[in-house]
Amino acid sequence: MVVKERELRAALDRLQRPPALVVTDSQAFLKVAADVPLDVPMTTFSILFARLKGDLNEFVRGARSVDRLRPKDRILVLEACTHHPIGEDIGRIKIPRWLRQYTGVELEFEHLQGHDFPADLTPYKLVIHCGSCMLNRREVISRILRCREAGCRSPTTES
Repeated sequence: MVVKERELRAALDRLQRPPALVVTDSQAFLKVAADVPLDVPMTTFSILFARLKGDLNEFVRGARSVDRLRPKDRILVLEACTHHPIGEDIGRIKIPRWLRQYTGVELEFEHLQGHDFPADLTPYKLVIHCGSCMLNRREVISRILRCREAGCRSPTTES
C-alpha cells in the first residue's frame, strides 16, 4: 500500500492487521513515526538503498564518527542524483544544520552531485553520501573503499 504521509493514520486504521514494515522518505520520518504503532518496524528508502548498494555497517561507523568532529572540520556531501535542490534540501540545508546544532561547532561543507568524486579525500573528516538510488553497488563500494583508504568515514544520508 502506498499513501501520502497525511493519509497514513487513516490507512493504518482501515487495516485488519498492522503492516509488517513501513518504509518512508526520510523527509517525512518524524511525521510518519508519530502515526506508526511502536510495534511496527519502520525504515527509510535511503536505509534500504544503503544496505542494498553499500555497506551499512561502514555507514554506521561513519555516523558514529560525528561525535569526534571539531571546529572547521571539512565534510563532503555527495548526492548521486543531479536534481536541482529545492527548499529545505536535506543534503545542502538540513544535514549541515543538524550537524552544526548537534556538534555545537562550525563545520565546513562541500557538495558534489552525480558521478563527481574528488581524487583527494584527505582534506575531509567525514563524507556523507545519499542512499545511491542512481548508482550501482560497485560504484558505491568503490567510494566507501576510497574513503576508508583516505582515513575519512562515509555515512549515508537520508535523501
